[in-house]
Amino acid sequence: MTAPSTTAMTYREACKQGIRDALLSEPRCFMMGEDIGRYGGCYAVSKGLLDEFGEVRIRDTPLSENGFTGIGIGAAMAGLRPIVEIMTINFSLLALDQIVNNAATIPHMSGGQFAVPLVIRMATGGGRRVAAQHSHSLEGWYAHVPGLRVLAPATVEDARFMLPAALKDPNPVLIFEHVMLYNVEATLDPGLREVDIDHARIRRPGTDVSLIAFGYGVTKALAAAELLAADGISAEVLDLRVLRPLDSETILASVRRTRRCVMVDEAWRSGSLAAEIGMRIAEEAFFELDAPPRRVCGAEVPMPYAPHLEDAALPQPEGIAAAARGLVRPA
Repeated sequence: MTAPSTTAMTYREACKQGIRDALLSEPRCFMMGEDIGRYGGCYAVSKGLLDEFGEVRIRDTPLSENGFTGIGIGAAMAGLRPIVEIMTINFSLLALDQIVNNAATIPHMSGGQFAVPLVIRMATGGGRRVAAQHSHSLEGWYAHVPGLRVLAPATVEDARFMLPAALKDPNPVLIFEHVMLYNVEATLDPGLREVDIDHARIRRPGTDVSLIAFGYGVTKALAAAELLAADGISAEVLDLRVLRPLDSETILASVRRTRRCVMVDEAWRSGSLAAEIGMRIAEEAFFELDAPPRRVCGAEVPMPYAPHLEDAALPQPEGIAAAARGLVRPA
């Protein structure tokens, strides 16, 4: 594994370096997906990898998510370590049969005779003005499925090191990269070599309310925490990081400290991951709450194209802060 850079790195570059490390350290590893080779990837994550590793290990595929995801599953079962890129989470619906009925179930249905050490990466989320077929947040759908590990890197550090960790898992791992994070820049700790893919993490400690988020929602929760701090309210920001299996212990510990919580989720409110988290809190920490759990979710509409409508459909820091403020200082 190459040493982490001591200079600032974008989230996009961090994703690329994670893939590059995997290709360098594991000869059985290869990557496949639409436009990842000569074009360099829809979000430029794989730019330059074709020249470095060649067409055998950086494979452009036809526009057939169901087909090439199935090929990735077969390759994993045969002993290879494929990384499959699906251009956007909306397109992953074309591969649902392969992901849910095959990748997630074959280890169980074979009685442990077959492992599926497959990593599937895909872009998710709104904010880029690319309308309803390219902008939704369906991570909660996949987090519903036993047999899958579901990751949502919210920081450059996690984008850099989650993929190498995922490749060590004998079971399928899905990594969701929010489109609004690709240009985010941060400096990595030069001593860091790996991150765990089991636990949530406190990104900002607080005492009055827990803001629970993942992906780009963490950025918005941190911005909301700044707004709340100006009002004298101390908000703790919890980055879920791992959507399946959920780190209930860390979630509950945070809520028991602050006694109030707001879940932030770009997905539609009905049946959302935020609803699952809220129910776990109600089941396990109901009598330790000073206020009901609240959710700030995406509007229940197909994602609008117009900028002002898309902004209105997505959770924003002001709305998150208002929800938290209402719990701490009810009218």
